[in-house]
Amino acid sequence: MPATGNINHLTIRFRPGRRLAQLTVGLTLYAVSMALMVVSGLGLTPWDVFHQGVSQATGISIGTVVIITGIPLLLLWIPLRQRPGIGTIANLVVIGLVVDGVLAVLPTVATLPARVAYLVAGILLNGLATGMYIGARLGPGPRDGLMTGIAGRFPRLSIRLVRTTIEVLVLATGFLLGGTVGLGTLAYAVAIGPLAQAFIPMFAVREPGRPAVAATPA
Repeated sequence: MPATGNINHLTIRFRPGRRLAQLTVGLTLYAVSMALMVVSGLGLTPWDVFHQGVSQATGISIGTVVIITGIPLLLLWIPLRQRPGIGTIANLVVIGLVVDGVLAVLPTVATLPARVAYLVAGILLNGLATGMYIGARLGPGPRDGLMTGIAGRFPRLSIRLVRTTIEVLVLATGFLLGGTVGLGTLAYAVAIGPLAQAFIPMFAVREPGRPAVAATPA
């Protein structure tokens, strides 16, 4: 899930209606994109490989895994001196609940062209959703904040290095647990940066006296 800059405010002081609506729609679309990639069976994002692997190993739904694993990640924010925002809590709950709902009704597909269509739609929708919920400036997700928190706590470590290390670890763990690694995993890694770069400026809510949102997709 994409990482944001220092967006830690629990209060909403500027355009609250727009920001909350954009956050909710963005997180919902993110969950839909995740479900599309799961059903495609062609590969998932590193964190979703982990979520799916844990789901398969435990029998717990993937959405529930998203919520449950987010809790200890938030606890790790404490020594990193990270503060959650409204968007942080919403990220934890909305994505987990919606992805399970979408997976329950999304038609499965068997042919390769249909699976590829699901994958492409999922990646594109993920980029759009990323732009929306990051642009709302209401707080990073639990996984994003862990990455930026570690990088902030240890200045010698670049965000790129921290992100790569975390994602390799969760990807490897998820794969060993049965998560799906494939073409979609590589395609997502290549595409999400340019997509987020294109969509974030479109949806960034600018506050007086503050620069536009800066983000590094995860």
